[in-house]
Amino acid sequence: MRLLSSADPELWIPVTGSLGLKGRRHRKRAIRMLMAQGNVVAGSTPRPGSRFVSWLASQAAPLMMRKADGRVLAWTWRADPELVVAIATTQRMTPQVRMARASMPIEYDDTESFPTAMGTAEKLVMAIPPNPRSLPFTSYTWETDSHLITLTAMCSDRERFGTLEQPLDDLARSIRIADDPVAGDGDVLRLPPA
Repeated sequence: MRLLSSADPELWIPVTGSLGLKGRRHRKRAIRMLMAQGNVVAGSTPRPGSRFVSWLASQAAPLMMRKADGRVLAWTWRADPELVVAIATTQRMTPQVRMARASMPIEYDDTESFPTAMGTAEKLVMAIPPNPRSLPFTSYTWETDSHLITLTAMCSDRERFGTLEQPLDDLARSIRIADDPVAGDGDVLRLPPA
C-alpha cells in the first residue's frame, strides 16, 4: 500500500523524494532534532546531534525512503525545520501489530475521532507525554482491512506545540492511499471488493 499527500508547500517541505541537494539543509536539521531527542530519551545529556552523523543520515534518508516506495512520507515545517517533523507510515495489520496497539499504555486511549477523506482516524494529542523527557506529539491513525496508517508529528518546543494543531490537521487530511479513486470534490470513492 502506497501513500500520497497534497501537503501545503507553503507550510511543509517534503523530505520524501528530495534526493541529493534538494531539501538537504532541511533534512539535516530535522534529523538533528530527532537525534537530539533520541539522546534525551535514552538518558544522555541533552546535546544536539552530531553534525557529521546528521549529514550522513540526511544523505541516506532519501534513498531509504525511495526504497520504501510510498510506505513512508516525511515533512519538516518550512519556517523552522527543527520545530516539527511529521512522518506518515503504513504497515500491514499483522497479529503482532494488533497486539502492540491493544497493549499501549492507558494514556494512549485518550483519542478523538478525526474524519478525513480516507476515513475516520483516531487523533491523539500528547502535549505532555508520559515520559517527561519526550517531545510533545500528535498522532493520527487509520485502520483499513489490511493496513495501519499512522501520521506522527513531533514538536521540539512545548510552548509552540499548541499553535500547530490546524496545520497538522490539514496535513493529516491531505494523506490518501495511492490506489483510491478520487471523486470530483476530493472525497475518496471506495468500492466494495468484487
